[in-house]
Amino acid sequence: MKLVILDRDGVINKDSDDFIKSPDEWMPIDGSLEAIALLNEHGFTITVATNQSGVARGLYDIATLGAIHNKMHKAVESVGGHIDAVYYCPHINEDNCDCRKPKSKMVIDIGQQFNVNLANVAGIGDSLRDLQSFANAGCQPMLVLTGNGEKTLSGGDLPENTLIFSDLAEAVQHIVSE
Repeated sequence: MKLVILDRDGVINKDSDDFIKSPDEWMPIDGSLEAIALLNEHGFTITVATNQSGVARGLYDIATLGAIHNKMHKAVESVGGHIDAVYYCPHINEDNCDCRKPKSKMVIDIGQQFNVNLANVAGIGDSLRDLQSFANAGCQPMLVLTGNGEKTLSGGDLPENTLIFSDLAEAVQHIVSE
C-alpha cells in the first residue's frame, strides 16, 4: 500500500493564528484539493494527522471539529479525491499526551491501522513539530512553505533529509514522479 500523511492547517487549508473554529473558517489552499485527488489517482491512501488544541482550549467542540472535517472531505470529493482517515490530537502541550505532535503516536497509529511500514512514507507538514513527528516515526519529512512553512524554514533545525516544496501541489508532483 502506498500511503501519504498530511498535516491539515497550513498544508491542505489556510491556517489562522486564531484557529480554524468553524466550517466557515476552513478554506482550502489553492491546488491542495486537486493534489490530494492526484495522489488518489496514483493509488495512494491519504491520511491526515493534525493537532487540534482548540478543543482543549474550549474554542470549539468535537462536533464542530467533525463538521470542519466533513467540509474538508466534501471539498476533496468535489474534485474527485478522498481522504481515507483523519487523526487528531485535541490536547494542549501541558496535557503531556502521547498524540500531540512533535510526538509520533498519531503517525505510528496510522501506520498500524493501514499495516504500512512508515519508512519512505511521505509526511507533509508546515511546522517543525510536524516534521519532527514524521521523522521520528520513520517517515520522509516534507516541508511545504504554505502556512507556517516559511517561518519553519527560516528557523532552521529541520530533521535530516527534509525535502522542501512551495506547496502541497509541488510536493505531490514530486511524489507521483518517483
